[in-house]
Amino acid sequence: MDISGKTALVTGGASGLGRATVEHFVKNGANAVILDLNDKLGAELEASLGSAVTYVNTDVTDEAAVANAINIAKEKYGSVDIAVNCAGIGNPQKIIDRDGNRFPMDHFRKVVGINLIGSYNVLAQAAEAMQANTANADGERGVIINTASVAAFEGQIGQAAYSASKGGIVGLTLPAAREFSRQGIRVMTIAPGFIHTPLFDGLPEAAVESLTNQVVFPKRLGMPQEYAKLAGHIVENAYLNGETIRMDAAARMAPK
Repeated sequence: MDISGKTALVTGGASGLGRATVEHFVKNGANAVILDLNDKLGAELEASLGSAVTYVNTDVTDEAAVANAINIAKEKYGSVDIAVNCAGIGNPQKIIDRDGNRFPMDHFRKVVGINLIGSYNVLAQAAEAMQANTANADGERGVIINTASVAAFEGQIGQAAYSASKGGIVGLTLPAAREFSRQGIRVMTIAPGFIHTPLFDGLPEAAVESLTNQVVFPKRLGMPQEYAKLAGHIVENAYLNGETIRMDAAARMAPK
């Protein structure tokens, strides 16, 4: 699918991976609707990129809020052709505390709710909207890209909730792609490694160095723009479907 002239929903699009994806898509001729809760950053990005971008305050776990954002996208730009799920949280917490007591369920519910259920909510509603699009020569009507993590495969101590949520996204990819083949909608997932998003800015230098040391080559943190380029390639390469692509410079996460 040619990015130019298409409209993309990007969750978490006000910062990090989502922001880089919005900027990349707009640079290549697409419109973008940002679904995020950060009004300040969302409004700033909308203002800087002009009429091709619309920010909509959206909780991805709220069905009505996502439906509202999709309706705004269709009213302003005519269709929803691409959806990229970048919204997510990753606060660490062990299962058992130092005194041998399990932690309350609230943290697990919140992480899975935003990362997995939120992604599913956007995926389902975007696919519903994409059915009405005119198919291209390949019969393609839309592309959905979810964001997992290398933690889906080798999660660290303290990442039980995060790894479970990202593993769920990996597991969702193939059955969704198989189901949506009838509608001409592809589903792909990117599993990033250590990407230099704003999350890393708050980490101690020693922690960043430890993570960087787990990277094989190139020996550095990844950049959000590299994620965005991969998302753009997935949209344009019609033979990519039903798969999770690791983008991690051959890194494998240590237990802690």
